[in-house]
Order: sequence, then C-alpha cells, then structure tokens
Amino acid sequence: MGIITAICTSIEKGTAKTDVGKAELVVEHGIKGDAHAGGLSRQVSLLSLQKINAFRTDEMKIEYGAFGENIIVDGIDLAGLSIGTKLRCGQALLEITQKGKECHNRCAIYERMGDCIMPTEGVFARVLHGGIIKNGDEIYAFQ
Repeated sequence: MGIITAICTSIEKGTAKTDVGKAELVVEHGIKGDAHAGGLSRQVSLLSLQKINAFRTDEMKIEYGAFGENIIVDGIDLAGLSIGTKLRCGQALLEITQKGKECHNRCAIYERMGDCIMPTEGVFARVLHGGIIKNGDEIYAFQ
C-alpha cells in the first residue's frame, strides 16, 4: 500500500505541472483537464516519491510535477512493478501499460532539471475505472 502525495496537471503542453490536490480520473482518457491526457496507453504518468527524494540535493528544491508526472506515490516502488499491474485508489482503477519512456535528447525537463528520471523511474497507466482521487488517498498495487 502507498499514499498519493501529489496529483499534478498542466493546462498546456510544454508547461510545468502543478499539484492540484484533487482530480477526476476519466476512463480511457486520464486526468480531466490535464494537457497530456488521452491516447491509448500513456493516459496517466506516475512516479515514486522516494525516487524524487533521491534526486533532490540541498541546492535543488524540486517541486511536485517537475518531471512531468501526474501522480506521486509514497511507499510503492512503481518502477519495480510489472506491466499489467493494477493500481486501486478509491473507486478509480489504473493499469500499468509502460515502464519508463524514450526521451528525446535534452527535453524541456532535462533542460530545467539537469536530468530526467521519468525515462527510468516513471510508469504510465491507462484508466480502467474512473473516479475522484486526492492527496492523502491510499493506493494499492495488485495483479
């Protein structure tokens, strides 16, 4: 079991995501109102809080959403889960469809952060069942 630490969205592609605290997951779409929602398999992006914390330094404060992630989870090593793993949060149900991503050289995140952990530590999911999620909600992984 893990806890949702942040839910981040952006209204335009190419802009930083910010923590909105609460969101609606829409079946086969993603987070309602997020510029990156839609598509077949990469509807929602998730990143483990532990991976973000490992990247942080005393000189670099990293805001939630800095890596383009939608949902930050504390307590689950998301990159260690298998494709097809389900994630349940309240009534919402996600299915992991992709681990990491191919990132073009020197993407906007890399330019801003000096590196990007989404290609190796992030996971992507599709929404199988929608619902409202919020910061502090429990999230469970199962096969």
